[in-house]
Amino acid sequence: MLVVNKPVSDIHSRRLLAPRRPSTPMSPTHVLVPLDGSPLADDALTHALDTFDCRVTVVNVVAPLDSAMSEGGVLQPGEGRQDAATARADRLVERARERAATADRTVETAVETGDPAETILDFVDDHDVDHVVMGGHGGDRSVVARRLLGTVATSVVGEAPVTVTVVR
Repeated sequence: MLVVNKPVSDIHSRRLLAPRRPSTPMSPTHVLVPLDGSPLADDALTHALDTFDCRVTVVNVVAPLDSAMSEGGVLQPGEGRQDAATARADRLVERARERAATADRTVETAVETGDPAETILDFVDDHDVDHVVMGGHGGDRSVVARRLLGTVATSVVGEAPVTVTVVR
């Protein structure tokens, strides 16, 4: 059964109001939080850390530049763009690790390359993930890129074999 939850948030502070709960038999044991640098992805990480007392992994997926899901699929390709995208991904997961430490938590991190939705779904299958918490759409990009990236959450919700919480 697939359930999509929408956490309550305070619009002004963007701080989620859900308190962190101890693990119960129905609670997840491994939560995946895909990060894309958007405020909603940051909110998803906050929600996961505050709500679930279990293993949390954050992942950033670097789409190959020739993919329609990458900036390279929307913008003109340029030298060093793949390296820049990978460096940005490394910064995102490091920032997530630092945020978790501030909350007295630890997170596992991963940077993957591929189609974002497919890679997230593969990560769920390959790493014993039983819950995904993700933002509802991508970050500050062009309208075309935002629409493409918005399909990632839709695909994951529709195809994931586990519970998916979408933060909006």
